Amino acid sequence: MKALIFDCDGVLVDTERDGHRVAFNRAFAAAGIDAEWDVALYGELLKVAGGKERMTQYFNERGWPNGKTAETLIPELHKRKTAIFTDLIAKGSLPLRPGISRIVDEAHAAGVRLGVCTTSDPKAIDGVLDLFGAERKKWFEIVLAGDIVKKKKPDPEIYSLAKQKLGLDGKDCVVVEDSRNGLLASLGAGMPTLITTSTYTKHEDFKGAAKVVPELGDPPKVFVTLKDLNAIGAQRAA
Repeated sequence: MKALIFDCDGVLVDTERDGHRVAFNRAFAAAGIDAEWDVALYGELLKVAGGKERMTQYFNERGWPNGKTAETLIPELHKRKTAIFTDLIAKGSLPLRPGISRIVDEAHAAGVRLGVCTTSDPKAIDGVLDLFGAERKKWFEIVLAGDIVKKKKPDPEIYSLAKQKLGLDGKDCVVVEDSRNGLLASLGAGMPTLITTSTYTKHEDFKGAAKVVPELGDPPKVFVTLKDLNAIGAQRAA
């Protein structure tokens, strides 16, 4: 394993239910839009990758508020939602998941390159990376986010771009994802993948994953070690 690449939402932080969903609802309320995404509905909406795309599909199905269109509503609404979400992160409402800091420290000490591939807005992922502290944040060599690619997960474009930027073959990278869409994207780019399930994804189909765990874990309950990740990489390279 020469590089370890993380998804953000559900992997670094379990953000969806109590982070992004809350931020969407607060953005709707602030804009005077009569919409509220409850826990069950948001789980369905997560099948659509990307916040702007998620809102577009919702309003296409339920009707656009006040005669607005995707072009006139979505960019400003998503900007407002991102600011609310970033504030939630900054206030410590959503901590890093167990084992994430440990694995990042171990990988960095072993000379493994680090990256993030996510559909989240760049400002949102920047706020999440702040949770690592300034020194650890600098260890992430690539951070690919938002609309940097034309096709979002499950399309492999973002992971293919990661390979290009790192100058590595897919078999030299190990990915940590939490969703079926993310798994399909990473496997499509030829990258062996470990799944750490999150609130909304624990019942998804993870066929093709090298390993599935509830979290990476911290002592005394460690589910994944750096040795495990190296073994996943070695098995794929063989």
